[in-house]
Amino acid sequence: MSARDLSVLLSVILIVAMLIIPFPTWLLSVLIIINISLALLVLLTSMNMQEPLQFSIFPSLLLLLTLFRLGLNVSTTRSILSTGNGGGVVETFGTFVVGGNIIVGLVVFLILIIIQFVVITKGAERVSEVAARFTLDAMPGKQMSIDADLNAGMISEKEARERREKVGREADFYGAMDGASKFVKGDAIAGIIIVLINLIVGIVIGMMQQGLSLSDAAQHFSLLSVGDGIVSQIPALLISTATGIVVTRAASDGNLGTDISTQLLAFPPMLFVAGGAIILLGLVTPINDLVTLPVGGALILGGYLTNRKPKVKLEEIQEMEEEIETDEMKSPESVVSLLSVDPVEFEFGYGLIPLADANQGGDLLDRIVMIRRQLAIELGLVIPVVRIRDNIQLNPNEYRLKIKGNEMARGELLLDHYLAMSPGIEDDSIEGIDTVEPSFGLPAKWISEEMKEHAEMMGYTVVDPPSVVSTHLTEVIKANAHELLGRQETKQLIDHLKESSPILVDEVTPNPLSIGEIQKVLAKLLKEKVSIRNLPVIFETLADFGRLSTDTDLLTEYVRQALARQITSQFSSGGESMKVITLSGRVEKLVAEGVQQTEHGNYLSMDPNESQMILESIARQLEEASLIDQSPVILCSPAVRMYIRQMTERYFPQVPILSYNELEANVEVQSVGVVNVD
Repeated sequence: MSARDLSVLLSVILIVAMLIIPFPTWLLSVLIIINISLALLVLLTSMNMQEPLQFSIFPSLLLLLTLFRLGLNVSTTRSILSTGNGGGVVETFGTFVVGGNIIVGLVVFLILIIIQFVVITKGAERVSEVAARFTLDAMPGKQMSIDADLNAGMISEKEARERREKVGREADFYGAMDGASKFVKGDAIAGIIIVLINLIVGIVIGMMQQGLSLSDAAQHFSLLSVGDGIVSQIPALLISTATGIVVTRAASDGNLGTDISTQLLAFPPMLFVAGGAIILLGLVTPINDLVTLPVGGALILGGYLTNRKPKVKLEEIQEMEEEIETDEMKSPESVVSLLSVDPVEFEFGYGLIPLADANQGGDLLDRIVMIRRQLAIELGLVIPVVRIRDNIQLNPNEYRLKIKGNEMARGELLLDHYLAMSPGIEDDSIEGIDTVEPSFGLPAKWISEEMKEHAEMMGYTVVDPPSVVSTHLTEVIKANAHELLGRQETKQLIDHLKESSPILVDEVTPNPLSIGEIQKVLAKLLKEKVSIRNLPVIFETLADFGRLSTDTDLLTEYVRQALARQITSQFSSGGESMKVITLSGRVEKLVAEGVQQTEHGNYLSMDPNESQMILESIARQLEEASLIDQSPVILCSPAVRMYIRQMTERYFPQVPILSYNELEANVEVQSVGVVNVD
């Protein structure tokens, strides 16, 4: 334990001891001076902080100082009533304030109590309550603002995390201050009661036990009572003032002294007006001119000196900023920063700026936040921040999507039009600009707002431009989610799982499987649009089979079979029936015979002619199924599933390839075609 920690613990023990053990008067005098010093230090610290969180310990410190002050009150009360002596500090304060007149001393003490209790403490309590309420109400808006800046690429993940933590700490701080301000209020009330006890009981004890007359007892114990009240209320007043300063501090770049001197003197002509008014007051009223003239002259002189300060011109500021930017561009760090590639980028021409500008009604940032949440639920993957920027090299209404620096998709929007997709039967009465729906490649038209209602009546699907680009972005990220899952992202998923299932994670990684091998398994699942959200089941399977083989292709097949219920529900209509295209026994035999086994894994090596015939047969079956508006999956045996996938992924990437072991027993399988070769 460090010396600082030990000193704090000993201080708390000392406070408790003061409530029980009688202390000598010389020690009480030392502790009273320490109490005043601590209160003064707290006040000066609160005046020099720039924001409340720089003094986040204040609520707890307020409680300890209040307890310390009450402990001193108990000790001095015990000493006054038992020995008739409160120590040199108490007696000195009492003599100084009373000044030989008990009534004056009591009145001064009462005024001090009123200032402390009615003015400062009451105001600080109310400000703390309102600040806590408004801070809590503002939390959702601040969190949304942070998310918007993060999605816009204005801040990094680390900065967003720090800002979220700061928002949370601000709410906790103001909530604690709301409660801590009650300590100050209670302390003021306790001070009044303790003084009354000292005064009344002290007079009784002086007369009955010490044989003093009423006037002598009243004189002696009034001096001690007022002195004790003063030495406790002065630090209490300082702490109350510090409380008010802390809870009333707004966002600022400087401390209280800097802000007051800067903002109060921000308008030098006002000093001339104030100085002139004070001088005029002395001239037209009986007030002594020797009082008003120096004060008014000082104000006028201050305004003159403040107005004379050299002001930096706007052009000079711009030149300084340009020099700084030039120096930064010349630094080696500026070149290194150019090497980073954003995981996901959305670029658009200047004509689409209203799409992302909240001031013009654009809600693209909010939509991207919802897309990330949606994909986290659907895929089990936290999508990186989407960097949004305008690009003058693009056409005004054009946009493009890039993943890891590579263009994945491109589209064009007409912000003053709607995209209408026909139900299958074209209607010549729907006039518009022919185009292609970017997400699924369907024929569509850009129609005007006047044509929108008519198109909807004719069965057309009509969507607005923000929805078009949101859908396109969602589908592109889904199709390329496996590229966004790297080792770092995998480590984050593992750490998240470890919070709830530490034994399961320890059994899988780092032995027998490394993070890289787990990443390959998860990426293969995402590549075939299988969600990895059910990480516990995936890791249970890896724990079972990871010691038997580290072949990621084989482990992926085991994981897919463990996720049979999820896969069946995903690719069947309502979880009850599934349209499939099966492989003939001859095709499966040809594929199985073409598998080559090596020490680095298995791969498919078939005769090109045979591969071509299989692909042509698959294409024919898919075309026939599309004529009857069906989107079947290809069903095969578990032994050849991954090799069929390897063969077809380049030509039919959207067609799911499932094995029999990946289907639930209760699902109805309806064959709509068979892949065969002659």
